[in-house]
Amino acid sequence: MSIIREVKEESRREMLKRISAHSHIRGLGLDEKGEPLPVADGLVGQIEARRAAGIVVRMIKEGRLAGRGILFVGPPGSGKTALAIAIARELGEDTPFVMINGAELYSAEVKKTEILMRAVRRAIGVRFKEIRRVYEGVVKDIKFALTSHPFNPYVKVPRAARITLATKDEEKTLEVDESIAMQLAQHGIRRGDMISIDADTGEVFKLGRVKGIEKAKYFDVESTRVFEEMPKGKIFKEKEIIRTVTLHDLDEAYAAQRRAVFSIIGGLLEEREIDPEIRKNVDELVRKHLSEGKVTLVPGVLFIDDVHMLDIESFSFLSRVLESEFSPIVIMATNRGMTKIRGTDIESPHGIPLDLLDRLLIIPVRPYTPDEMREIIMIRSDEEDVKLSKDAIEALVKIASERSLRYAVQLMHPAKIIADRKGRDEVRAEDVEEAAKLFMDVSLSIEFAKKWESKFLK
Repeated sequence: MSIIREVKEESRREMLKRISAHSHIRGLGLDEKGEPLPVADGLVGQIEARRAAGIVVRMIKEGRLAGRGILFVGPPGSGKTALAIAIARELGEDTPFVMINGAELYSAEVKKTEILMRAVRRAIGVRFKEIRRVYEGVVKDIKFALTSHPFNPYVKVPRAARITLATKDEEKTLEVDESIAMQLAQHGIRRGDMISIDADTGEVFKLGRVKGIEKAKYFDVESTRVFEEMPKGKIFKEKEIIRTVTLHDLDEAYAAQRRAVFSIIGGLLEEREIDPEIRKNVDELVRKHLSEGKVTLVPGVLFIDDVHMLDIESFSFLSRVLESEFSPIVIMATNRGMTKIRGTDIESPHGIPLDLLDRLLIIPVRPYTPDEMREIIMIRSDEEDVKLSKDAIEALVKIASERSLRYAVQLMHPAKIIADRKGRDEVRAEDVEEAAKLFMDVSLSIEFAKKWESKFLK
């Protein structure tokens, strides 16, 4: 059971920062007419692709995308994953977003169609209402107590957190246990966020942002709802909560019930795959509640990266998913041109069968220009708290243009450590060049492998 304890005092503890490759993405960066702004919501450039993605979002909201999917086509590092995440952000904070890689489907223990089915059902939400006891307010301060990861001592994870919540009428400081602290970190909770913590289950919900909180960082355009004023009322209260669970959550709950029944009568039921009969029962229950108006369906986004890694059976399964009654928004991405469909000798555009390609809206994603790369590097440096000098930015832009944008972004933190060792908090061009000598990109790695080919094992 999760533990929440109110406290009266504050103590200083190190703040945990969880930064992912796309943590800066907050939406598609469109104006009120649906036109892309040059730099907005963490996205830079890709005007045509973002305009097309904006049209896709509108089609989804109007229910006009049934039976079709989306395919992003472009070279590595051109922002295909970022655009897929941006579409999910535009659809709403509680919209399920599931990302898998084509290579994840090949497991010795579970059939690839089962892995795909689980991903599909995790990407479909069911929204319902209930009365819960909650702590709700605006985050005025948050501090994490960190400990070493049990399997990797170099990685720090939260073991507890202290969070101060406030409304116009009240302010409380709470100490929360590891399970809640992990959720706060995973949701990226920061000063100015309005959150709700379930007092019984410990689940954390991010409700939006509130302006005017001291030391809070705000953006011109936020992906979540923005409140102009501090909310009123008590922090601890009973409230009608709107929850979203996925079809896969319901599948697992039904499967757990069946395993419990078998264990009571002395049986042992080992299931690596969920029985289709269980999914059928869940679907019937959801249809019943939908017809009675008790729940609403929330189609989420299933993003399949490196979709060319799928084989002919998986593509056939996806075609059936697109036609099914409960179907998420299927977005795919590939960096391949003409290539063989996995498991066959048939060549096809992007390694995808023509009958499935015919069902997809294909959005081209072009490489970034040097000016766009400069903007992206500056956004990432701000997100990762790396202070770059002007010459360091230009050095990284040159590396991004000549090698790859991903490689240039990856060099920022090594360069920061090099600068720290020299007693500087600002990264200079010389630090970037030194980091580039220590860490190779793909092209240099290929040259290295060719030069020392005779020394490598074959």
